[in-house]
Amino acid sequence: MQQKHLFENYTYCQACKRPLPLAYKEDFCPICKEQNLFQRVKEYIRANDVNEYQVAAEFDLPVSKIKEWIREGRIEYKKTPERQITMHCQACGVPLTFGTLCQKCLKQRRQTGTTAVSHAKDSGNMRHLNINDKN
Repeated sequence: MQQKHLFENYTYCQACKRPLPLAYKEDFCPICKEQNLFQRVKEYIRANDVNEYQVAAEFDLPVSKIKEWIREGRIEYKKTPERQITMHCQACGVPLTFGTLCQKCLKQRRQTGTTAVSHAKDSGNMRHLNINDKN
C-alpha cells in the first residue's frame, strides 16, 4: 500500500503558501486577496482626494467595507476644513477620523485595564468592566 501525501489534493496560495482545495480557482487565499485589495485601496486613497463612496465605486466594494476599515483604524479620513466628521469617540464623544476611541480614552483604558461593554438590558448604555476581574 502506497502512502499518500497529506496535501496532495491541494494547490497552494502564491503569497503565503497555505494549502487550497483543488476546486479553488484563485491563485491567492481569501486572506491574501483581502490584504492585497486593502493595499491597493490604501495606495489609491493616498494618490487621490476621495471619500469612502468614491473608493467603494472604484473598487466595486460595499461602502460598509470601507467604513469597517475606518472603524478598525486601518485607514482614516483626510483632515480638511470642509470635511464634516461623523464619527465620534464611544467614550467621550470627541470627533474622530478613524477608529472607535480617541487617543486619550484609548490610553486611559490601557492604563486602567478597563473596556466598554454594551449590555442589552441597559438599553444600549455602556458600562465598564475591569479586565482583571474574573466575574
